[in-house]
Amino acid sequence: MSLSVVLALFGAVVVASILAAPKRATVAGFFAGSDPQGTAPGLWVLVLSQVTTWIFARSLMNAAILGYYYGIWGVLAYGAYYGSFLSGGFIVGRLREAGAGSVQDWLGQRFGPVGQAAYDLVVALRLLSEVFANLLVVGLIFAALLPEYRQAHGASVVIVAALGLVYSAWGGLSAALRSDVVQMLVFLLAFGAAFLALLLSPGFSLGAALSAPGVAGPENGQILLLVAFLQVFSYPAHDPVMMDRGFLADPETTRRSFLHAFWISLLCILGFGLFGIEAGLAGAEVDTQLLGTWAEMFPGWVYLALVLSLLVSALSTLDSALASAARLAVDEWGFGGARSLWAGRLAMAGFAGLGAVLTLWGNQSLFDAVAVSGTASMFLTPVLIVGLVQGRQIALWAYLSSFAVAMAGALTYVARDGWGAAILPEAHKYSQLLSICVVVLVLGFACVLLGRGARR
Repeated sequence: MSLSVVLALFGAVVVASILAAPKRATVAGFFAGSDPQGTAPGLWVLVLSQVTTWIFARSLMNAAILGYYYGIWGVLAYGAYYGSFLSGGFIVGRLREAGAGSVQDWLGQRFGPVGQAAYDLVVALRLLSEVFANLLVVGLIFAALLPEYRQAHGASVVIVAALGLVYSAWGGLSAALRSDVVQMLVFLLAFGAAFLALLLSPGFSLGAALSAPGVAGPENGQILLLVAFLQVFSYPAHDPVMMDRGFLADPETTRRSFLHAFWISLLCILGFGLFGIEAGLAGAEVDTQLLGTWAEMFPGWVYLALVLSLLVSALSTLDSALASAARLAVDEWGFGGARSLWAGRLAMAGFAGLGAVLTLWGNQSLFDAVAVSGTASMFLTPVLIVGLVQGRQIALWAYLSSFAVAMAGALTYVARDGWGAAILPEAHKYSQLLSICVVVLVLGFACVLLGRGARR
């Protein structure tokens, strides 16, 4: 497969994304996603935007890698995180019924600036992990395409980060929404062609794929499925890309957008996971996070479609993450004073630059970013269930205690090969993660239940 073909097609997507962005940037469009006439995005703009920002490059690679190692159980484990559209839609609906305009708004009403600051810390980590992990996939792709050039990884990370920043910084959230539609259509075309080729390829058996144990056996995939079930309620609440899109349109349009985004994204993730399962069934060895493996397994045009799918999904998530970073910095942190385009653009540049630095220097494990941010977000589970669903008051000390427990759990998982090994059971890292999640939930609920008060 010619590298020039990949670059030409990816360049065409970038150009189409720039052309799709609004010609005139407004403050309302930059931060709230409305068009120049002040109209909120419609149903399918929201649906396609939700889907393409959640089936991002990291997710596609995670689904494939987990499918390779743990078979269908690994794919189901990652697919379970897409239940976040159901729990996220439920949370957004309850927040709007409570009169809140964002998660921060609701937390600020109950816990003041300190409560908002704790949440914003987790959100900032989530946004950095989004930028980091998707740029990491970009680096892996170009390292696989240009194995003879050691600089390919770093150069591609910097270039794609800059390209994403350029058109994102022009129109903010309105640019992200419009370009998401273009990028999602390209993704569906490219991935649909590759998936059809997989189903029609000689020797492929859907039954064998659905019953495949994976090269490492299904046990750790089953453990990850349990982890996903424990994290799936709080997971969407700490994702600003999803939460920001929950307050752009009217409640009924928003509710329907979450439901449609759930089934579409789940099917895409399960489908991409089959490529990893098939690599395991073929007896292939992992090469550069499966990219080199696929190059040997499939015809050139199929590999091209898979690579293009990954690059498009990385670009789509990057612009949405930067748009949410701008809203976080300006609306929540007060960066630059009142809302302004220059303040939002500076915030975008800061997050893009820091994410690129982390990519060039940081951890190369794709699932770690999910595990760490997902564990950190679990402090919200007892807070939302007791405070939002049950409508009970919660003492500030209980909220902060739940937050501290979750952050300690996330840090322990990061340090599992260092000081964390002294307190974690001797087991596979996913078993250790499950143990951490159980402890975080038990202690978090204990703190919140002890600190709950009367109904508001």
